[in-house]
Amino acid sequence: MQTTRILEMPAAERPREKAERHGFGALTDAELLAIFIRTGLPGKNALSIAAELLQAGGGLVPLSRANPAEIRQKVSGIGKAKSLELAAAFEIGIRLARNREERPILDTARKIYDVFGPEFQALNRESLRVILLDTKLRLILIEEVALGSINECIAHPREIFKPCVIHSAYAMVLVHNHPSGDPQPSAADRRLTSVLREAATMMQIQLLDHLIMGAPDDGHQPYFSFREAGLL
Repeated sequence: MQTTRILEMPAAERPREKAERHGFGALTDAELLAIFIRTGLPGKNALSIAAELLQAGGGLVPLSRANPAEIRQKVSGIGKAKSLELAAAFEIGIRLARNREERPILDTARKIYDVFGPEFQALNRESLRVILLDTKLRLILIEEVALGSINECIAHPREIFKPCVIHSAYAMVLVHNHPSGDPQPSAADRRLTSVLREAATMMQIQLLDHLIMGAPDDGHQPYFSFREAGLL
């Protein structure tokens, strides 16, 4: 099926002109990607390739987890240069989301999700990290203590609390992701939280929360907070 070239589309429907007139917030995910893709193939414009890429990648968030080689393999029309540009754009977005505030106060699960959610959603393996906080609950640093498989990440309590001791943290939040996108805790997640709660009391370190990062899904909350659920 022959696809209309972008230059032959009405000006108001072209991604670049639409962004110029209404801002990038008015563009669909496919239109945003088309700006990076720029050129198409015979019979297929950049917007069509972008739509196919989103479908093959499962959406913008799963696509952001792919490396350049994986992006190239999803559809025809994406070469090495374009795949590198797309991967770089995804990384820029992740870093900007992470560094919106130099030392934010992280006293709620929602604030933690807003700062670190995009980074965790871009991972395709489970990552277990500790967020270290000072007495005002400002971020000291976030440190990875274990990297697991697609659906499991194991760490000993001593490895989890080690960064707290080294950096003299007043409080900590344990965070890990579920690459499946479902943030509901497993039995192992519940056992680990119980063990850490007891250890934190003995070490006089405030365990503020254990947060499981998922992915946005039809308006459902994209994270699970043990504190909000009354389990901490």
